[in-house]
Amino acid sequence: MTRVRRSILAGAEPLSARRKWRAILLATLVLTPGYWSMLAGLVAVGSDDDGAPLAAPYIAFGLALLPFVFVVLAFLSEHPRAPGAVVKAMLLALVVGIPISAIAADAVTGLVAGIGAGGVAALRADIGDDTKRRVIAVVIVSAASFVLLRSIPEVAVLLAPVLPFTSLGVADHLSERRNAVKPAGP
Repeated sequence: MTRVRRSILAGAEPLSARRKWRAILLATLVLTPGYWSMLAGLVAVGSDDDGAPLAAPYIAFGLALLPFVFVVLAFLSEHPRAPGAVVKAMLLALVVGIPISAIAADAVTGLVAGIGAGGVAALRADIGDDTKRRVIAVVIVSAASFVLLRSIPEVAVLLAPVLPFTSLGVADHLSERRNAVKPAGP
């Protein structure tokens, strides 16, 4: 007797917009304290003041929260291979975020790019969702944070934790709209 192997995605219904945005919102809420902690640690590293706090605890706390951010995003978006997606997201966050921070010479752009790249892997992609559009969205918000950081730094620092996952949701929404079947008219 032979066993027929079915795809994990066989019979899966597309994720509703409400569930996708709930996953994005909750992941962003978990990300925000980690982002602020990493940013405080990086500012403490760059400080020449003798009374500056130790940077290591702040950076460690922020980095410790990052896996939970991707866990929330993957599991709440009902990713079919959530544990593997979380590991891939963590690797992408490091592989993309560190070089971008070095190239941009600021931490905020690298954090947006790295976390956005990780989000591409962690957020469940439905049939109509386009990975290329997600990558383009992350590139756009990373470039926007880079430009904003040089022109209006306060806005860039405040918006940065909201940008990565929101851009993925918008990219998916635009993909769904583009792929929607238009009714035939007379």
